[in-house]
Amino acid sequence: MARIAGVDLPREKRVEVGLQYIYGIGKTVSRRILTETGVSPDTRVKDLSDTDVNRLRQVIERDYRVEGALRTEVAMNIKRLMDIGSYRGARHRRGLPVRGQRTHTNARTKKGPRRAIAGKKKVTK
Repeated sequence: MARIAGVDLPREKRVEVGLQYIYGIGKTVSRRILTETGVSPDTRVKDLSDTDVNRLRQVIERDYRVEGALRTEVAMNIKRLMDIGSYRGARHRRGLPVRGQRTHTNARTKKGPRRAIAGKKKVTK
């Protein structure tokens, strides 16, 4: 079983896709890592040799910020925005969309389920 950056890669998937299970590695970075290490993207994770896994692990640890370190950095960036009182920080604090989306309608994912309005009666037929 290949374990890289604290993540167990799915055994039946291609290496190119399996690397994407690591937080911070997408399709482009996955391809770049594979070309750098010389591992074929078409091989399955279960077919990787120990040397291949070690090469992948070394390149990821050396060149990329992934998993815990990346999550910490993102959280610190958001906390910094909130601390300095920027508009984006205020939107994060209130749980609203940050990047200029409309909120009069839509934005239900970020705002949560609709709340009932006190005193409003439902229309009966």
